Amino acid sequence: MPNHISTQTAAFFDLDRTLLDMNSSTLWAKHELLAGSISMRQFGRVLVWNVLYHLSLIDIETAFKEAVGHYRGRSYEGLDAETRDWFARDVAHHLRPGAGRALREHREQGHHLILLTSASAFASRAARDTWGLDDFLANDFPADEEGRLHGTFVSPLCHGPGKVRRARAWASERGIDLADCYFYTDSYSDAPMLKAVGFPRVVSPDPRLKRAARQRGWPIVQW
Repeated sequence: MPNHISTQTAAFFDLDRTLLDMNSSTLWAKHELLAGSISMRQFGRVLVWNVLYHLSLIDIETAFKEAVGHYRGRSYEGLDAETRDWFARDVAHHLRPGAGRALREHREQGHHLILLTSASAFASRAARDTWGLDDFLANDFPADEEGRLHGTFVSPLCHGPGKVRRARAWASERGIDLADCYFYTDSYSDAPMLKAVGFPRVVSPDPRLKRAARQRGWPIVQW
């Protein structure tokens, strides 16, 4: 890794299949199934969605609307606490060895460690606290005055171009130029963010991203 020591540099990381060796939404769906919160049919739909998402073949906004609608009326704080327990039990040990090394290397160089993911703010908050990251940018969900979820998400969706908007706003507030930043991801849907940073890093990519990386000369790493 280049000697690019600066507090004006951020290393952004995708979560699923990048820091983690699998998709955390599959683990969450299994948790929900075992808790009796979803049916086997709903669990099967999640598995199909995850495959289509990995291949960039799904309308993510439509799928997201349907998924978050399931949580209408749930307590925000209660779901946050449940997610923290689930993350510690079922997710944290799925951190890729190479991801752990990359986090340590960037931390040693004084870079900001930022999770940038389409996952929920609940899972992202748990990941930040578990791995000592500096911040996270993820999908969050509005609640009413009593802390009950509306069953919707905060726009723009933290996905594709939405990730760039979130990251650019975060960086701008801190006087950071994305040209001085890194971004690690496995997914072709993150191509806009890879184009936006100065140091794109492609991690064990899906087929479309592998082709794009070879065409553009983006470094490919295997974690």
